[in-house]
Amino acid sequence: MLTNLSATSAALSLGTRINIPTGTLRFPVLSALPVAYWVAGDTGIKQTSSVSWDKKYIDIEELAVIVPLPDSVYEDSGFDVWASIQPLLEGAIARAFDEAVFLGINAPGSFPVNLAAAATAAGNVVQAGTAAEEDGGLAADISDLMTTLDDDGYMADGGVAKTSLRGAVRRMSATPLLNRPGAVLTPDDWYGVPITYPMRGLWGTAAAAPEAIIGDFTNLVVGVRRDFTYKMLTESVITDNTGAIIYNLAQQDMTAMRLTFRAGYQVSNPINYDQPNAAARYPFAVLSHA
Repeated sequence: MLTNLSATSAALSLGTRINIPTGTLRFPVLSALPVAYWVAGDTGIKQTSSVSWDKKYIDIEELAVIVPLPDSVYEDSGFDVWASIQPLLEGAIARAFDEAVFLGINAPGSFPVNLAAAATAAGNVVQAGTAAEEDGGLAADISDLMTTLDDDGYMADGGVAKTSLRGAVRRMSATPLLNRPGAVLTPDDWYGVPITYPMRGLWGTAAAAPEAIIGDFTNLVVGVRRDFTYKMLTESVITDNTGAIIYNLAQQDMTAMRLTFRAGYQVSNPINYDQPNAAARYPFAVLSHA
């Protein structure tokens, strides 16, 4: 079933997925590079060097969704209602996970800083509309966005964007920048970087809100503790977050489908020769709203 989630979750389909046997995983990230030294003369002493590692943690949290259905609706439907509901539940899980990873929406406190905020803090942000139309407009902004990653020693291999950018990129087809040899920019391919459009309706509209996030997704590590777990409930009492009873399944002749999924994520940010300063280095970059 995780295959279905990977098809709808940008974080899972683009990132590096690992299975985690416990609630927390600790893994090393390179934080200092070795240094080579010239040897003085034929009998000079060769100097030693070392590498250093920081520890990153992936904390696993649980996502869940419950959908109740009156038994009479199921009996009178004439088709398998639960089979039609199942992909909707999986899509809801994928949407909730992506919005936490990319935008920090409703993210658990144990999760790291979301990709958009962390990229902005590292200075990897370009505001749409920065470049004048005669200088390439949005096409130049996207090129400059990729340059922020180049300067940090990363190469983008994927990205996610707000749906409205599809039309904006289509309108750029006649600009001089795009007519140059090798300059390819389409809604689904930004200069060789494949772009998808998840989290529809979740991207902000305020000034400086993220509109696209590109990056080196090999450094997005998604830890999965448990695949989808379905359970049919028939005797349960369902309450809201205040404890008030919403449904009493047994008394109301209802059945509910419950789906749970446990996962977490972390961003590896290993040191490199282009940008040794970890605070100014990040494998993702943000195109923000004008």
